[in-house]
Amino acid sequence: MLFGRSAEIAAIDDVISRAREGAGAALVLRGEAGVGKTALLDLAASRGGSMRVLRTTGVEPESDLAFAALHQLLRPVAGLLDALPGPQREAVRGALGLGGGASGDRFLLAAGVLSLLAEAAAPDGLVCVVDDFQWVDRASADALLFAARRLPTERIAMLLAVRGDAPVKGVPPLWLGGLPEPAAAELLDGLLEPGAAELLDAAMPPGVKRELVAATGGNPLALREIVRRLGPGQLAGREPLPDPLPGGTRLFGEQVAALPDDARLVALLAAVESDLDLVLRAAARMGTGRAALHELEVAGLVRVEGASVRFRHPLIRSAVHEAAAPASRRAAHEALAALSEGDRRAWHLAAAALGQDESVAAALAETADRARDRGGYGDAATALARAAELTPAPRTRAVRLKDAATAAWLGGRPGQAESLLAEARDHAGGDRALEMEIAQLRGRFELNSGSAAEAVRILAAGDSLDMLADAAEAASYVGDTAAIAELGRRAAAFPEGFLRDVLAGIGLMLSDGTGHELLRRALDRTGELTEAAGFLWATAAASYLGEADLAAELAARAGRVARMSGMVGQLPVVLEFVATGERIAGRLAESQALSEEGLELAREAGYANTVAAHLANLAVLAALRGEEETCRGHAQEALAIAIPHRVGLRAGVAAYALAMLDLGAGRFAAAHDRFTAIVAAGPGAGHPTVVWRSTPDRIEAAVGAGDLGAARAALEAYERWSAQAGTAESRALLTRCRALAGAGPEKELPEKELPEKELPEKALEEALRLHANPYEAARTALLLGERLRRAHRPGEARPHLRAALETFRRAGAEPWARRAHGELRAAGESAEPARGPALDALTPQELRIAGLVADGLSSKEIAAQLFLSPRTVEYHLYKIYPKLGIGTRTELARLVVLQKAPVGGGGML
Repeated sequence: MLFGRSAEIAAIDDVISRAREGAGAALVLRGEAGVGKTALLDLAASRGGSMRVLRTTGVEPESDLAFAALHQLLRPVAGLLDALPGPQREAVRGALGLGGGASGDRFLLAAGVLSLLAEAAAPDGLVCVVDDFQWVDRASADALLFAARRLPTERIAMLLAVRGDAPVKGVPPLWLGGLPEPAAAELLDGLLEPGAAELLDAAMPPGVKRELVAATGGNPLALREIVRRLGPGQLAGREPLPDPLPGGTRLFGEQVAALPDDARLVALLAAVESDLDLVLRAAARMGTGRAALHELEVAGLVRVEGASVRFRHPLIRSAVHEAAAPASRRAAHEALAALSEGDRRAWHLAAAALGQDESVAAALAETADRARDRGGYGDAATALARAAELTPAPRTRAVRLKDAATAAWLGGRPGQAESLLAEARDHAGGDRALEMEIAQLRGRFELNSGSAAEAVRILAAGDSLDMLADAAEAASYVGDTAAIAELGRRAAAFPEGFLRDVLAGIGLMLSDGTGHELLRRALDRTGELTEAAGFLWATAAASYLGEADLAAELAARAGRVARMSGMVGQLPVVLEFVATGERIAGRLAESQALSEEGLELAREAGYANTVAAHLANLAVLAALRGEEETCRGHAQEALAIAIPHRVGLRAGVAAYALAMLDLGAGRFAAAHDRFTAIVAAGPGAGHPTVVWRSTPDRIEAAVGAGDLGAARAALEAYERWSAQAGTAESRALLTRCRALAGAGPEKELPEKELPEKELPEKALEEALRLHANPYEAARTALLLGERLRRAHRPGEARPHLRAALETFRRAGAEPWARRAHGELRAAGESAEPARGPALDALTPQELRIAGLVADGLSSKEIAAQLFLSPRTVEYHLYKIYPKLGIGTRTELARLVVLQKAPVGGGGML
């Protein structure tokens, strides 16, 4: 029976009830040792009715064994693995040692764990219980927390118990304190054995109860153990209580000290190894055995559970460990190492080692390799760091520290990674090649989470093409055109090749505008590219040629390659560019879904600058939808990271979002001021690419604000930048800008005296003909419709305005839709235009899934792409169908295809 826990039980019941209804959730029970977390987990496991229960417990001796806890938790449902998407299935098989192909991608593995838990939840739901989570190995903990943060559409209740304040990111806590005095008093009454109660002649006196509760803080374990040790006189209040009362490991210190030598030895073996067979064989090797284990069981200190030996409470294990002399602990580890294999052997050897030992260090390095291959980067970092401590050779130690830093970084622990890398640098011993490797890693770490300007300084000291490329990437984030140009000049000294041509070409474009031939030559080689990083450099090449549409297409290819190849640790970064490309291409819902995914992954990975990138993109999307509060919130959060970190690219995008918010709302003067500030912002606060890409919007704002001079000055710069652009979309944007700014060889003439081909209406019609981007086409159609209506040609204006309105509504760009609707009414169309298919009722994630269904992908294939479980995909489809009034995948695909088709109105969009 649990006393005084009605509020906690209600919270647990709520989580389980919601999971049963398909709205899963996770909860962390936090509190000191003995406060009752395990008892509440036991209760939770019994409250689910017909729901399946999966359970595991973190064990300190196994906390460095990658995937040990996950193996114990998922073993009962391993038979369900065949239901998972292929890549997820193989990743989970590899992690659990079931023969799958090791992907090395922790996100893919974590998605597979979520999918397996979702399968285990069918049909009645799942209660997943993890005790002593602070001792769960890092690989298992990362995978479980990834799943815990993605349960709202699953029939899963996940309950984690954590001692103290060990971090558990993204899962709400339920803090457990000591019992209130009335509940503690009730517990004390129930603890008295019948014989003790008779000796007292009455219940325990209230004064004794109060003293015990005050001294223990109402901790149930402490109350139980102390009452067991008190005599009748103390319980009756006739004799004083011990001062101080035992607490923590001292609760069990006397009991451990009283054990016979053989039992104490077996207890020590069990304290450093949970495998029953190993404990018994090591005990036999050291002269004792099963009889001593039996004594421990009779004493109530340990229990045998299947193939494991467990202490009744973790504090008993701690008491045993503390009571043993260091030499006795090393002897126990040595005996266990002689009987163990693989990772267990390596860790027991490390614990038994006195001083440095290369053979032990090498064994730990092999353990790290196995963990890393399966995606257990946190455990690999721990193993490599310990291996480095045991390594006698300074250079080998530095290499292992460097590798440990890389593993920690990929495991989402940037602070640990930076500390390990600093230590590696101290041991490099003047080895130039190793120092450059360490410097390159340090620069990459800075670029992802620190100062981009500092990353430029570090990386520019390198002399390899790869390091120059990293330096150029960092300089591009800063917006430092002088540094990019200089790095391009240095790259030009390398032999001809794709990466060399991109770097040298970008450098020339920024220095004298002559790099277009090199960039074209590089783009001609995109068919040879196989890695996401290469496609991102191709994206940069297209961008510097002024071809934003081609850049968006190449970024999308980078995203597809990254997902398929398991580009470890870099997917959140790749998604920065993919999401931006989708937005530029006018696919706003897809961009939203990608940035939401990227933001979540970046936060999990600890990539602060990537967090800023996704927030800035989300701010732009919110601006286009007219969501003022959301836009400002995302923009301010992005700027709070980007400005101090000198990430001018993301600061520029966040500032662009605020400018677009004003432009969409018709606040032309405010928008003009913001665009002017974007142009004036220097490196670290702005970016030339943002200036170029925002120029069409800047020109529209300047014209709306009545500053035609500023519009024409912006146009002149845009013409220089776009001089080498060859795609139809880039020509369409340039033509629209010329129409707005009244540019042309006779631009100073009054409009009525211009040749017909120079009339703004004709130029806008030509832009419409060239557009490949539906969203930009709608912007042009709106401008054309406005101009025609004001020229008293409403009949010609209405088709353009109607087409623009439909496109804006589909994209969710409400400010622009309101503007188009207002113009349409002014042009004489008073009726509300009919809305198209209700795809705009879908969330970004639902729209993304609908698009993949239209592409012919199965639920498993969609799940593999989006890091979801197949059941989550089916859940989204279940929500999509009634929203659209359909019932099949075929109908959904047809609606998506129709939406992608050109809008009516003369085929102009």
